[in-house]
Amino acid sequence: MLYLHDVWVNWFEGEENGYNVCHFHEWRKDDGVELLDQVPLLKVDSVLFNYIENDLADIPQQLLDEIYQKAYLRKNHERVQLEYCFVVTDGTGILAVDTIGYSIPIRKSRLIPRQEQLAYEMIADQDTISYSFSPSAGKGFHILSPSPELMAGLTRKERQLKQLLFMALDQLHSSKNEAEIRYWYTEWRPEIYSDIQAMNFEHAWDHLFEESKYGWSKKHERFCENLIKGQPFFEKLWEIEHGSRVN
Repeated sequence: MLYLHDVWVNWFEGEENGYNVCHFHEWRKDDGVELLDQVPLLKVDSVLFNYIENDLADIPQQLLDEIYQKAYLRKNHERVQLEYCFVVTDGTGILAVDTIGYSIPIRKSRLIPRQEQLAYEMIADQDTISYSFSPSAGKGFHILSPSPELMAGLTRKERQLKQLLFMALDQLHSSKNEAEIRYWYTEWRPEIYSDIQAMNFEHAWDHLFEESKYGWSKKHERFCENLIKGQPFFEKLWEIEHGSRVN
């Protein structure tokens, strides 16, 4: 078995979508970066790699058995044994995974570029290991778990704010308040005010979601800021990304 040593990891916990497991250039000073003293390195096929990267489903038991207690975290000059921790790659993408004792990839991290390169060099002449597993039957995306195409090209801050906007829109949808949705759709598209006044709740909400779900702009940001005002939980999430309260 191949091993990497002295691997810096920045765990993102409970993320089913790989776009939320930030690459090194998006790591922040206040992220809790840890050092793996030793970690197994596995080369798998792209189907399994994508399954681990973009889902929170059971990892093949054979894989877990092979890497059981073979990784160590360095903490305060001590080596702490980890039950199921490994680095997995298909030769194109690469990911560190820690199940924290479960059978699903609870914590995921990217690697720093130098260690990514080393890992790719190490597995270049290695055979792909095949594991038997049942891929998810067409993982579904929805407003609280947006498809990768809606997040493509966005920065970490933009992705977080966009997910905040979607959470607020989802809450708006559950309210079924026709006057409220007309108000917010008018905020988004004031130039079609008269048309909006004739729309029922679902029609207005569908239009607002369809028009706001692509890309990210200053318009999106202002709209999000206004939409979450007076909602402490959402305001806290905004504050984390902006370092300031909602105006």
